[in-house]
Amino acid sequence: MNAARGEATARLAGAERTLCLTLGALAEIETALGVEGLEALADRMRRLSAKDLMLVLAALLRGGGERELAATLADAAVEPKAAAEAVAKAFAASL
Repeated sequence: MNAARGEATARLAGAERTLCLTLGALAEIETALGVEGLEALADRMRRLSAKDLMLVLAALLRGGGERELAATLADAAVEPKAAAEAVAKAFAASL
């Protein structure tokens, strides 16, 4: 994990995974949630559906280099609470 890069780790699908809010991940999240700008994104993040949570988590996993899990996230054994905590951790690490 590279804290200077804003990486975070979380235990997902039985292993430690790296997540990172890269600029690419941020743009992907904005597009997936249909928002533009950080203020709109912050507002939208307060009311995520399960589908939204998966989209955000997948973007953060790709940002952290975890492309395989991101691609198979719908079939992975990831608990909703762990997913939400991982997303929060990744956003906090980017600050």
